[in-house]
Amino acid sequence: MRRVYLALFLTASGFSSPKGYAQAQPSPMAGPIPSEDDGAPYLLEDERNTIDIFSRISARVVNVSNLRYARVGFFSFDVTEVPAGTGSGFIWDDNGYIVTNYHVIQNADRLTVSFKNGKTLPARIVGAEPRKDIAVIRVKLDGQHSFQSMPLADSSKLQVGQKAVAIGSPFGLDQTLTKGVISALGRSIPGVGGVQIRDMIQTDASINPGNSGGPLLDSRGYLLGMNTMIFSESGTSAGIGFAVPSSTINRIVTQIIKNGRVVQVGIGIEHFDSNINRQLNIEGVIVRAVTQGSSAATAGLRGTHRTRNGEIILGDVIVGVEDKKIRSYDDLYNAFESLQVGEKVRVSFIRDGKRVTASVLLIDENQKPKPAMPSRP
Repeated sequence: MRRVYLALFLTASGFSSPKGYAQAQPSPMAGPIPSEDDGAPYLLEDERNTIDIFSRISARVVNVSNLRYARVGFFSFDVTEVPAGTGSGFIWDDNGYIVTNYHVIQNADRLTVSFKNGKTLPARIVGAEPRKDIAVIRVKLDGQHSFQSMPLADSSKLQVGQKAVAIGSPFGLDQTLTKGVISALGRSIPGVGGVQIRDMIQTDASINPGNSGGPLLDSRGYLLGMNTMIFSESGTSAGIGFAVPSSTINRIVTQIIKNGRVVQVGIGIEHFDSNINRQLNIEGVIVRAVTQGSSAATAGLRGTHRTRNGEIILGDVIVGVEDKKIRSYDDLYNAFESLQVGEKVRVSFIRDGKRVTASVLLIDENQKPKPAMPSRP
């Protein structure tokens, strides 16, 4: 290889190759050097595609500002508005609905949305699902904006290695594009809602603070997912970013726009925090209380109660739903997520050291909830 490099150097310098050295031959794959037409730069096909995605989709990507009220001073009752953070979002449809991450709008006293044309509008929260880190906000239409819905890709057909383009506002720098590929599928990542967000998309497209809530797009400009979090020790992109898949976004957002909330499939129980499980070294979901009139009450599940002597008797410990093993509430939540209200499922639980199975009707736990009642021995 050194001989070829040397021959190339000598030939380019006007010297002939010494005897025994190979003459450099033109590569049969080499073509003419690309030229610029009409002063336009030469672009590869992939570059043209990336530019086209940005030109078509960037106007649908917005900057979301989280504003909170703070007292001017310790001895003052006056309050002022201070920025608590910024993130990204994208226009969902032509009715002014915008999708972003829940953690972008969390604890906001006021929200504003800035568009590519420089216009900033106030926004209100329509609804959110913290357990999926998804929120829907809405701006009032003023007749000056054209809202185009975001086209959705089928996230169930994604493949590792396909192109991924992220648009957002990293560090507050709006309308920033980064490019990479889908690095992995089906990741489970801890979310802000206290449960694992499953089936996440992993990408090496740079995701930095402020990118949260922005779209991850395929080569057609269709929504693959919503950029949500990164793995990083420094707080900046390390080539491992994660996005909530478009199928999850579509399901959650559709429910929020229609009902103002998400249908929470369950059976009507309250559970203990995972710390209790660790302290007691118990695997499963310990039933703290059973909601009055719920399907869990109908099926005979028991909650934790205190006897007349002051002794605390733990409730049933749910360890299975159908053929899925339940080790924690995270497992229970995700087991119910794939099911529908009105279905009957086999719920297995431990009572008095014995495994019991009951058929339980699934309900929407957010619909007209009633106070939970302790079970009696």
